[in-house]
Amino acid sequence: DPYYRFNDVMYRWISLDNWTYSRTFKTPFDVRKWQKVNLVFEGVDTVAQILLNNVTVGRTDNMFNRYSFDITSVIKEVNFVEVRFLSAVSYAAEQSRCHKAYSIPPACPPLEQKGECHVNFIRKEQCSFSWDWGPSFPTQGIWKDVRIEAYNHYHLIYFSVTPFFVKSAQQWCLEIESIFDVVSSKPIAGRVTVNIPKLQTQQTFSVKLQPGEGSIVLLVNINKTSAVEAWWPNGHGKQTGYNMKTTFIMEAGYQIEKFSKAYFRTVELVQEPIPGSPGLSFYFRINGRPIFLKGSNWIPADSFQDRVTYDTLRLLLKSAADANMNALRVWGGGVYEQDEFYDICDEIGIMIWQDFMFACALYPTDQDYLASVRAEVLHQVRRLKSHPSIILWSGNNENEAAISSNWFSIPRAQREIYIRDYLMLYVKNIREIVLSEDRSRPFIASSPTNGLESVKEGWISQNPYDTHYGDTHFYDYNNDCWNWTMYPKTRFASEYGFQSWPSFSTIEKVSSAEDWSYISSFSLHRQHHGSGNVQMLQEVGYHFKLPQSTDPVKRFKDTIYLTQVMQAQCTKTETEFYRASQSEIIKGEGHTMGALYWQLNDIWQAPSWASLEYGGKWKLLHYFAQNFFAPLLPVAYEDQGVLYIYGVSDLHVDQKLTLRVVVHTWSSLEPVCTLAKEGVIVKAQSAVTIYKESISDVLERCRNCTRKSCVITFCLVGEDGLQSPTNHFFLSSLKDAVGLEKTQLSASVSKQDDTYIFILQTTAIAPFVSLDVGSIKGRFSDNGFLMTEKKKVVVFYPWEPTSVEELENSLTLTSLSDVV
Repeated sequence: DPYYRFNDVMYRWISLDNWTYSRTFKTPFDVRKWQKVNLVFEGVDTVAQILLNNVTVGRTDNMFNRYSFDITSVIKEVNFVEVRFLSAVSYAAEQSRCHKAYSIPPACPPLEQKGECHVNFIRKEQCSFSWDWGPSFPTQGIWKDVRIEAYNHYHLIYFSVTPFFVKSAQQWCLEIESIFDVVSSKPIAGRVTVNIPKLQTQQTFSVKLQPGEGSIVLLVNINKTSAVEAWWPNGHGKQTGYNMKTTFIMEAGYQIEKFSKAYFRTVELVQEPIPGSPGLSFYFRINGRPIFLKGSNWIPADSFQDRVTYDTLRLLLKSAADANMNALRVWGGGVYEQDEFYDICDEIGIMIWQDFMFACALYPTDQDYLASVRAEVLHQVRRLKSHPSIILWSGNNENEAAISSNWFSIPRAQREIYIRDYLMLYVKNIREIVLSEDRSRPFIASSPTNGLESVKEGWISQNPYDTHYGDTHFYDYNNDCWNWTMYPKTRFASEYGFQSWPSFSTIEKVSSAEDWSYISSFSLHRQHHGSGNVQMLQEVGYHFKLPQSTDPVKRFKDTIYLTQVMQAQCTKTETEFYRASQSEIIKGEGHTMGALYWQLNDIWQAPSWASLEYGGKWKLLHYFAQNFFAPLLPVAYEDQGVLYIYGVSDLHVDQKLTLRVVVHTWSSLEPVCTLAKEGVIVKAQSAVTIYKESISDVLERCRNCTRKSCVITFCLVGEDGLQSPTNHFFLSSLKDAVGLEKTQLSASVSKQDDTYIFILQTTAIAPFVSLDVGSIKGRFSDNGFLMTEKKKVVVFYPWEPTSVEELENSLTLTSLSDVV
C-alpha cells in the first residue's frame, strides 16, 4: 500500500524513473474499409511519446486534454502499441530550466510537504507533487479510457445541450451543439431530429456539414403548452431531467442516435450595489431565486485516480447532500472530475463551482504552454457544459491574491512581467474560450476575487480579500475560534476551516503500534501543514483540558477525539456566523450568501481540514455540518453581554414557530428553567433576530446559574412536524465548567429493516457524545451531540452488510468526561 507509513518517501524513485506501457493487439475490423482510423486517449498522465508499429503517431504533455491521433496509414492486422512516459518530475524541472528569461515561482513546496519542485511547469494535477494535506505521488500512466475509432464520412466528437430562458417569449429553449470530424472531401447534407417526448417537443432541422471539423448549432424551442419543471439545487426543489433523443440522418447513409438528458435551469451571479453599504453584492440566483450556497471544497479523492470508482464518488457526494449541502467547489489544484462525478451532482442537486486547474502559483505563458492550455480548456468546457450542476467557471485558485499580496516576494520592478502573464493566461486565453464556448453560466478569473471590482482594477485588485466585494478565503489558527468577532463579515465565504485528525480506525490501517502517539515520527510525517499539530493543540487548549493519560495509546485516541471536537465546534461557530449574516448589513458589511468550508474529503489518511475521512467515514465536523446547514436553524451568539438568537431559514415560505430555550446546570439532567416563545416569525430565505436577552438576566431568571455552571440549548418547532436541530450555546469554556460529572454511557443495539437502532443512556449531562464503530462502514443519524436527556435514539445507516453483534463489539462511546 503506497499509503502505508512512510511509503510516500520510500517509493519516490518510481516517479523519478521513465516508464513504458506496451501491448500487442489484433484489429477487430478490416482496416481497408474505413476512411479514417484514430487512436483516442481520454487521459494520459502526462508526458509521453506514442508509437504504433514503431512509428511515432503523437506526443502528449497535458493530463487534462483528450488526444486523438490519426493512425489510418499505420494500423495493420496485428499491432504493437507503446506509450513511452517521461518522469513528470524531471520534465517539470527541465521546463523550468529552459525558461531562462525570468523565474516563475514558487520553485518548490515547503519542506514539511516532502514534495517535488516546479509543478507549475507541467499541465498535471498540481497536488500530485504534494500539498499541505496530501502526499507527493507524481503518477505516470494512462488514467482514462483508450480506444480505436474507425469511421467513414463523419463522426460525432462532442455533443452538448444548454438551456436558456427567453424572457421576451416566456419560453425555454435548448441550444444543442454537435461537433464532428468530417472526413468526406465535400459537404454532407442531412436532417437532425430532436425529440423530447415528455415535453411534446419534436423538431427537425436541415443541416450541412463542411469538411474538416464541422459544427452544428441547433435552437430547439420547447412547446409552450408543456409545463417545464426546472432543475433545482438540493433543498430547493426537484432535480428534474428530461430524456431526449437526437437523431442525425446524413446523406452518407448511416445515422447516429444520441440519447441524453435535458435540464432546465438558469444561473446568474448577481453583483450590484447594496443599500447602506459600499461595494457590491456577490450571490447566485438559480431560476430567478437567490440561493444561499451551503457546502464545502472538493479535492481529488485519491492520489491514484483509477482507485476512484463510481461508488467512491457516490458515497462522498451523497454524504455532502445528506449533510444538507447544496454546493461544492471543485478546487483548482486537483483534476477536472470524471463524468460520473457531475452526473451524480446533477442527480442529487449539488451545485458546482468549477475552478480551472491552476492553484497557488504563477504560470508560464510561452506559446507551447498556452497552446496546451487552450486545448485543455476547450476540451473541458465542451465536455462539461451540459451539466446543470456547474454554475460557475473560475480561472484559478488564489493566484490573483498571490500577485496582489506578493506571496513570492517579487521585486516591484519585475511585477509587471507577472501581471502580463496573469492577464495573458486567465483573461486573454481561458476567459475568451469560456465566453465563446459557453454563454450559459458566469465566469470569474480567480478565487478569492473582488469580482467586477477586480475587473475594474485591471483584473488584479489591491485587496482580493475585501469583504465588500466578491468571495473571500479566511484562515486563522492562532486566535480563539469560539469568538465570532474574528471572522470576516464577507459577501461570500468560499474557503475557511480548521484541521483535525482522522479517527484511530482510519490511521490504524496505515500505521504500526509505535506510531500511535501524537508526537511520533509518523504523526509528524503525516502532517504536511507547518506547525499544524501544535496549532490544533493550541486551539483545543483554549476550551478543553489536554489529555494527560499515562497510557500513550489512550492519550493518542483522546487527542484525536479532542481535535475532532475542536474542528467541529470551530467550523460550526464560523459557518453559523456566515448564515446569520445573510440579511443584515453592519458597518457596511454583510449580506453573506455562501459558506463553503475547506474541505470535504481526504486524499489519504492524515490530519487535514476534511470532514470526511479517506474511505468516507464521517468526522464529527460532518455530523455538525448536517445541523449547521439545516434548512431551518436557530443560531445564538453573545455581543457585549447580550444573548441574541437568530432564526435562519432556507425555506421558501415564512414560518410561524415556537422558540424553546432550555437552561441546564452541568450537574443535572433536569432543566433549571425553560422558556417557550410562541408566534415567532422566521421569514423565508433570511436570517432575523428572534430573541434577545442579557446573559445576566438569563442567569438571574434561572436561579441556580452562573456562567460556569450552566449551558443553554434551544430549538425551533412548527406545525406538521417541522423542527430545527437543537443547538447549544456555551457560557464558558468547558475546561472551566463547574459540576460536569463523569458519566456512565451505555448503548443497546437492535436491527430494524436496513438500519440499526442505538438506544443511548446516560447518568449525567454528557458533552460531545461520540459513537464510533471502528472500520464498519456507515454513518449515524447524529453524533458529537450534547446529551441533556437520560435517553437518546440514534440510527446507524450501514454502507455494507453488518450485524448487531459486530456493531456491539466495535462500538466505543466517548464523551468529554472520558478524556483524562
